[in-house]
Amino acid sequence: MQGNRPFILGISGSERAGGNTDLALDHAGELVRSRGAVFQAIHLRDHRISPCSPCGDCNSRAVPCELRDDMPGIVEQMKQADGIIYAVPVHGFGLAHLMQIFIERAGVGYLRFERPLANKVAGIIVTGRRYSDSSVHNQLVDNVLLNRMILVGSGFPALLRNTSREPGLNDAEGLDALERMVHRMIDMAELLKRQAAVTGEPVLPLTDRNERVERRLNSSSLGPGLCEAS
Repeated sequence: MQGNRPFILGISGSERAGGNTDLALDHAGELVRSRGAVFQAIHLRDHRISPCSPCGDCNSRAVPCELRDDMPGIVEQMKQADGIIYAVPVHGFGLAHLMQIFIERAGVGYLRFERPLANKVAGIIVTGRRYSDSSVHNQLVDNVLLNRMILVGSGFPALLRNTSREPGLNDAEGLDALERMVHRMIDMAELLKRQAAVTGEPVLPLTDRNERVERRLNSSSLGPGLCEAS
Protein backbone atom coordinates (compact mmCIF):
# COMPACT_ATOMS: atom_id res chain seq x y z
CA MET A 1 0.00 0.00 0.00
CA GLN A 2 1.21 3.50 -0.80
CA GLY A 3 -0.60 5.48 1.92
CA ASN A 4 -1.99 8.79 0.75
CA ARG A 5 0.16 8.91 -2.37
CA PRO A 6 -1.52 7.66 -5.55
CA PHE A 7 0.04 4.52 -6.99
CA ILE A 8 0.10 4.42 -10.79
CA LEU A 9 1.00 1.18 -12.54
CA GLY A 10 2.26 1.29 -16.12
CA ILE A 11 1.87 -1.82 -18.28
CA SER A 12 3.92 -1.97 -21.47
CA GLY A 13 2.89 -4.36 -24.23
CA SER A 14 5.96 -3.76 -26.38
CA GLU A 15 8.42 -6.51 -27.27
CA ARG A 16 11.14 -3.93 -27.97
CA ALA A 17 13.19 -2.76 -25.00
CA GLY A 18 14.05 0.92 -25.28
CA GLY A 19 11.62 1.53 -28.13
CA ASN A 20 9.02 4.25 -28.56
CA THR A 21 6.56 2.63 -26.16
CA ASP A 22 9.16 2.29 -23.40
CA LEU A 23 10.25 5.90 -23.89
CA ALA A 24 6.66 7.10 -23.68
CA LEU A 25 5.93 5.06 -20.55
CA ASP A 26 9.19 6.19 -18.93
CA HIS A 27 8.20 9.79 -19.57
CA ALA A 28 4.79 9.15 -18.04
CA GLY A 29 6.51 7.67 -15.00
CA GLU A 30 8.68 10.75 -14.59
CA LEU A 31 5.57 12.93 -14.65
CA VAL A 32 3.83 10.75 -12.07
CA ARG A 33 6.81 10.95 -9.73
CA SER A 34 7.09 14.71 -10.25
CA ARG A 35 3.60 14.96 -8.72
CA GLY A 36 4.71 13.07 -5.63
CA ALA A 37 2.89 9.90 -6.66
CA VAL A 38 4.33 6.40 -6.92
CA PHE A 39 4.99 4.81 -10.31
CA GLN A 40 5.89 1.27 -11.22
CA ALA A 41 6.23 -0.25 -14.68
CA ILE A 42 5.55 -3.80 -15.82
CA HIS A 43 6.98 -4.89 -19.16
CA LEU A 44 5.00 -7.87 -20.38
CA ARG A 45 7.97 -9.11 -22.41
CA ASP A 46 9.76 -9.86 -19.12
CA HIS A 47 6.99 -12.16 -17.88
CA ARG A 48 5.72 -15.57 -18.79
CA ILE A 49 2.15 -15.09 -20.01
CA SER A 50 0.51 -18.03 -21.73
CA PRO A 51 -2.11 -17.55 -24.44
CA CYS A 52 -5.60 -18.76 -23.65
CA SER A 53 -5.67 -22.55 -23.86
CA PRO A 54 -8.26 -24.64 -25.73
CA CYS A 55 -9.98 -25.65 -22.47
CA GLY A 56 -13.11 -23.85 -23.68
CA ASP A 57 -14.69 -23.26 -20.29
CA CYS A 58 -13.68 -19.64 -19.73
CA ASN A 59 -17.23 -18.33 -19.98
CA SER A 60 -18.68 -20.91 -17.60
CA ARG A 61 -16.04 -21.48 -14.94
CA ALA A 62 -16.57 -19.86 -11.54
CA VAL A 63 -12.90 -19.78 -10.49
CA PRO A 64 -9.82 -17.99 -11.90
CA CYS A 65 -7.76 -19.41 -14.75
CA GLU A 66 -5.65 -22.43 -13.84
CA LEU A 67 -2.84 -21.89 -16.36
CA ARG A 68 0.47 -21.64 -14.52
CA ASP A 69 2.31 -18.45 -15.39
CA ASP A 70 2.94 -14.89 -14.14
CA MET A 71 -0.61 -13.59 -14.63
CA PRO A 72 -1.79 -13.89 -11.00
CA GLY A 73 1.07 -11.71 -9.74
CA ILE A 74 0.47 -9.04 -12.37
CA VAL A 75 -3.26 -8.98 -11.69
CA GLU A 76 -2.56 -8.55 -7.98
CA GLN A 77 -0.39 -5.51 -8.71
CA MET A 78 -3.23 -4.08 -10.81
CA LYS A 79 -5.59 -4.52 -7.87
CA GLN A 80 -3.22 -2.59 -5.61
CA ALA A 81 -2.85 0.36 -8.00
CA ASP A 82 -4.96 3.52 -7.93
CA GLY A 83 -4.48 4.00 -11.65
CA ILE A 84 -3.20 2.00 -14.62
CA ILE A 85 -1.57 3.24 -17.81
CA TYR A 86 -1.72 0.82 -20.72
CA ALA A 87 1.10 1.52 -23.19
CA VAL A 88 1.30 -0.39 -26.44
CA PRO A 89 2.63 -0.12 -29.99
CA VAL A 90 0.68 -0.73 -33.18
CA HIS A 91 1.70 -4.01 -34.83
CA GLY A 92 0.29 -5.14 -38.15
CA PHE A 93 -2.44 -2.48 -38.04
CA GLY A 94 -3.61 -3.78 -34.66
CA LEU A 95 -2.86 -4.32 -31.01
CA ALA A 96 0.60 -5.80 -30.33
CA HIS A 97 0.22 -9.49 -29.54
CA LEU A 98 1.68 -9.30 -26.01
CA MET A 99 -1.00 -6.86 -24.93
CA GLN A 100 -3.70 -8.80 -26.80
CA ILE A 101 -2.79 -12.01 -24.97
CA PHE A 102 -2.59 -10.13 -21.69
CA ILE A 103 -6.00 -8.42 -21.82
CA GLU A 104 -7.63 -11.69 -22.90
CA ARG A 105 -6.12 -13.71 -20.07
CA ALA A 106 -6.56 -10.98 -17.46
CA GLY A 107 -10.14 -10.26 -18.42
CA VAL A 108 -11.60 -13.71 -18.92
CA GLY A 109 -9.32 -15.51 -16.50
CA TYR A 110 -9.37 -13.14 -13.52
CA LEU A 111 -11.10 -9.77 -13.75
CA ARG A 112 -14.58 -10.73 -14.91
CA PHE A 113 -15.64 -12.35 -11.63
CA GLU A 114 -15.84 -9.19 -9.49
CA ARG A 115 -14.35 -6.44 -11.68
CA PRO A 116 -11.68 -5.47 -9.11
CA LEU A 117 -10.41 -2.63 -11.31
CA ALA A 118 -13.70 -0.74 -10.95
CA ASN A 119 -13.20 2.95 -10.08
CA LYS A 120 -9.48 2.84 -10.74
CA VAL A 121 -8.21 5.60 -13.02
CA ALA A 122 -7.12 4.53 -16.50
CA GLY A 123 -4.89 6.04 -19.16
CA ILE A 124 -3.87 4.76 -22.60
CA ILE A 125 -0.74 5.45 -24.64
CA VAL A 126 -0.42 4.14 -28.20
CA THR A 127 2.74 4.46 -30.25
CA GLY A 128 2.98 3.85 -33.97
CA ARG A 129 4.44 4.90 -37.28
CA ARG A 130 1.37 6.32 -38.99
CA TYR A 131 -1.67 4.04 -39.25
CA SER A 132 -4.30 2.36 -37.04
CA ASP A 133 -3.26 3.92 -33.74
CA SER A 134 -6.82 5.14 -33.13
CA SER A 135 -8.17 1.61 -33.72
CA VAL A 136 -5.79 0.20 -31.12
CA HIS A 137 -6.72 3.01 -28.74
CA ASN A 138 -10.42 2.23 -29.21
CA GLN A 139 -9.89 -1.43 -28.40
CA LEU A 140 -8.20 -0.55 -25.13
CA VAL A 141 -10.95 1.96 -24.34
CA ASP A 142 -13.49 -0.87 -24.68
CA ASN A 143 -11.42 -2.97 -22.28
CA VAL A 144 -11.15 -0.13 -19.77
CA LEU A 145 -14.90 0.47 -19.85
CA LEU A 146 -15.64 -3.23 -19.52
CA ASN A 147 -13.64 -3.23 -16.30
CA ARG A 148 -15.60 -0.19 -15.04
CA MET A 149 -12.50 1.96 -14.75
CA ILE A 150 -12.54 5.75 -14.89
CA LEU A 151 -11.01 6.93 -18.18
CA VAL A 152 -9.74 10.49 -18.01
CA GLY A 153 -9.20 12.52 -21.15
CA SER A 154 -6.83 15.28 -22.08
CA GLY A 155 -8.84 16.61 -24.98
CA PHE A 156 -6.98 14.32 -27.40
CA PRO A 157 -5.90 10.68 -27.00
CA ALA A 158 -2.22 10.05 -26.28
CA LEU A 159 -1.26 8.75 -29.73
CA LEU A 160 2.47 9.21 -30.38
CA ARG A 161 3.77 8.80 -33.93
CA ASN A 162 7.36 8.38 -35.03
CA THR A 163 8.35 7.71 -38.64
CA SER A 164 12.06 7.61 -37.85
CA ARG A 165 14.00 4.37 -37.56
CA GLU A 166 15.37 5.59 -34.24
CA PRO A 167 13.13 5.54 -31.17
CA GLY A 168 12.21 8.97 -29.90
CA LEU A 169 9.48 11.18 -28.54
CA ASN A 170 9.23 13.26 -31.70
CA ASP A 171 5.48 13.91 -31.81
CA ALA A 172 4.97 17.22 -30.01
CA GLU A 173 1.17 17.06 -30.07
CA GLY A 174 1.10 13.43 -28.94
CA LEU A 175 3.55 14.17 -26.16
CA ASP A 176 1.43 17.10 -25.01
CA ALA A 177 -1.64 14.84 -24.91
CA LEU A 178 0.31 12.26 -22.89
CA GLU A 179 1.41 14.85 -20.35
CA ARG A 180 -2.08 16.30 -19.96
CA MET A 181 -3.52 12.80 -19.55
CA VAL A 182 -1.04 11.87 -16.82
CA HIS A 183 -1.71 15.04 -14.83
CA ARG A 184 -5.46 14.46 -15.05
CA MET A 185 -4.96 10.88 -13.89
CA ILE A 186 -3.12 12.10 -10.80
CA ASP A 187 -5.76 14.79 -10.18
CA MET A 188 -8.53 12.18 -10.35
CA ALA A 189 -6.67 9.64 -8.22
CA GLU A 190 -6.07 12.27 -5.55
CA LEU A 191 -9.73 13.30 -5.64
CA LEU A 192 -10.89 9.71 -5.21
CA LYS A 193 -8.51 9.20 -2.29
CA ARG A 194 -9.71 12.37 -0.57
CA GLN A 195 -13.33 11.34 -1.01
CA ALA A 196 -12.68 7.89 0.42
CA ALA A 197 -10.79 9.37 3.37
CA VAL A 198 -13.66 11.73 4.23
CA THR A 199 -16.62 9.43 3.68
CA GLY A 200 -15.13 5.97 4.06
CA GLU A 201 -16.93 5.05 0.85
CA PRO A 202 -15.93 5.00 -2.85
CA VAL A 203 -17.17 7.86 -5.01
CA LEU A 204 -19.01 5.43 -7.28
CA PRO A 205 -20.85 2.37 -5.94
CA LEU A 206 -19.29 -1.06 -6.39
CA THR A 207 -22.55 -3.00 -6.35
CA ASP A 208 -22.66 -3.70 -10.11
CA ARG A 209 -19.71 -6.07 -10.23
CA ASN A 210 -20.44 -8.44 -13.10
CA GLU A 211 -22.28 -7.85 -16.36
CA ARG A 212 -23.24 -11.54 -16.45
CA VAL A 213 -25.37 -11.20 -13.32
CA GLU A 214 -28.85 -9.84 -13.92
CA ARG A 215 -29.45 -6.54 -12.15
CA ARG A 216 -32.52 -6.08 -10.01
CA LEU A 217 -33.43 -2.43 -10.39
CA ASN A 218 -35.75 -0.41 -8.19
CA SER A 219 -37.21 3.04 -8.59
CA SER A 220 -34.52 4.67 -6.44
CA SER A 221 -31.76 3.42 -8.76
CA LEU A 222 -33.40 4.70 -11.93
CA GLY A 223 -32.97 8.20 -13.25
CA PRO A 224 -35.73 10.68 -14.05
CA GLY A 225 -38.09 9.44 -16.73
CA LEU A 226 -36.71 5.88 -16.58
CA CYS A 227 -38.55 2.79 -15.52
CA GLU A 228 -37.64 -0.82 -14.99
CA ALA A 229 -38.09 -2.97 -18.05
CA SER A 230 -40.93 -5.43 -17.82
